[in-house]
Amino acid sequence: MYEDLAHRFGGRTPVAELRRRAEVLEPGAETGETYRAAGRVLGRRGQGKVSFLDLVDRTGELQLMAPVDRMSPEAFEATRRLSLGDIVGVEGELIRTRRGEPSLRLSHLELLAPNARPLPDRYGGLRDVEQRYRQRHLDLMVNPEVRERFLVRSRVVTALRRFLDARGFVEVETPLLQPLYGGAAARPFVTHHNALDRDLYLRIASELYLKRLIVGGLERVYEIGRNFRNEGVSFKHNPEFTVLETYEAYADHEDVMRMTEELVAAAAADALGTTRVAVRGGEVDLAPPWRRLRLGAAIGEACGVDPTVGPRDPEALRRVLDEAGVDHSRDRSWAQLVDHLLSHFVEPHIVEPTFLVEYPVELSPLARRTRHDPGLTERFEAFCGGMEIANGFSELNDPADQRARFEEQATAGRGGDETAHPVDEDYLAALEYGLPPTGGLGVGIDRLVMLLTGSDSIREVVLFPALRESVVGRGEEAGEDAAAEPPPASS
Repeated sequence: MYEDLAHRFGGRTPVAELRRRAEVLEPGAETGETYRAAGRVLGRRGQGKVSFLDLVDRTGELQLMAPVDRMSPEAFEATRRLSLGDIVGVEGELIRTRRGEPSLRLSHLELLAPNARPLPDRYGGLRDVEQRYRQRHLDLMVNPEVRERFLVRSRVVTALRRFLDARGFVEVETPLLQPLYGGAAARPFVTHHNALDRDLYLRIASELYLKRLIVGGLERVYEIGRNFRNEGVSFKHNPEFTVLETYEAYADHEDVMRMTEELVAAAAADALGTTRVAVRGGEVDLAPPWRRLRLGAAIGEACGVDPTVGPRDPEALRRVLDEAGVDHSRDRSWAQLVDHLLSHFVEPHIVEPTFLVEYPVELSPLARRTRHDPGLTERFEAFCGGMEIANGFSELNDPADQRARFEEQATAGRGGDETAHPVDEDYLAALEYGLPPTGGLGVGIDRLVMLLTGSDSIREVVLFPALRESVVGRGEEAGEDAAAEPPPASS
């Protein structure tokens, strides 16, 4: 049957463009101009001498009028035999009906691909969450707001590239399969390369490779790509996720914070036409400048204890969590407890775009120490809408200090911390050639799109999110994984 169908249908005009041209006409007016369009039939009406169809393509929806007196008998009969969901190519005159509806009055229609399955109710939409995530093709087909959300995502990524390219950054690619994982605190996925007969890791971050390029003299680099972390899932965590990382020589964290504000605002303006986005029933403005607040002060304001002041006492932090009824049994170190205080007491309540700065060195093994306190680092995380969207710092470029921190992390790893950073001898060797003062940034693309589209789950902005294995008849929504482990430590 498919051998009889057309191999192509060229010369098409997008539906949105046809609507735009027709909407300037007076009701009842005709253009006298013929256009071609193609898409999926998602509605049909009329059984007499005129059939009406709703044609949907990526850009929108347009009414088709199929009058018996303007089409060949074969073409008119083809319109009568169509099923909902069939993909068609059409040709006809662009008009605006007396009721004011932009329409294409057909002279030709041909079936390009038949639909053999029943569609979800178009007007009710596809609302079953499990089915939406598992059959994203149906979700995109019948839920136009979902289609628009992923078009926004595409515009965001394009805007990020445009912003960085205009500032002299060079886009690069670094390995996804790495002989040693690093650049973040996370558990990796491990695989085996048969030809090399060695284990390799899916990258948890591209940081250590990108900084080698700064050592090599590229000076400004960025990468947009996937990272993989073998950890629990939640509304803001997926095992594979997309990150933008940038590194700029001769810059520090202050330079990077200013760039982050401008970068996010530019992405919002390009993708949405505004820097104002809806958050939690209100509205925030992503335009610079963003608020800046010390991490220790933010935790202290939220729970009464500033962990960055005084001795590193894990028991004091455990007492705070105990008093709040928060399970901390998985937190093995003072640094993990600080991160838990941040994620529980502070992060969910930051609505306006905010930089938290000056993170403890124990939480930031790759960041440079502050100029006023060796126990703190020139690191920031950016938050908005109750979640972290970016992380950056002045990069540690002292190979001796970096080795000492790697060794401290290795000790933590031997003590049971599966997210501890390993000692990377190749990276240390690269540092010994000299890494200039450098500012680095990581932006979570998925979370940024969540923020810009008002989505409350990362699964709404990832086309094919990680899900449990489907069990027929379980009737369970693809919501948060109740058996998931706690979120990973900040990278």
